[in-house]
Amino acid sequence: MYNPLLKTFVYVVELGSFSKAAQKMYITPASVMKQINALEEHLHVKLVNRTHRGIKLTV
Repeated sequence: MYNPLLKTFVYVVELGSFSKAAQKMYITPASVMKQINALEEHLHVKLVNRTHRGIKLTV
């Protein structure tokens, strides 16, 4: 089953930020953040820690 939210998550992790992932996907950083929030809510787990320096995967 293909889930476009997973594609967004992969870009965020590979590029290390919502804004860089947004540029790659040609959407706004707010849209990326909403997609990651939706994925976390769907899975009932926090996937990334957000900081002013970017993101880090949770353990």
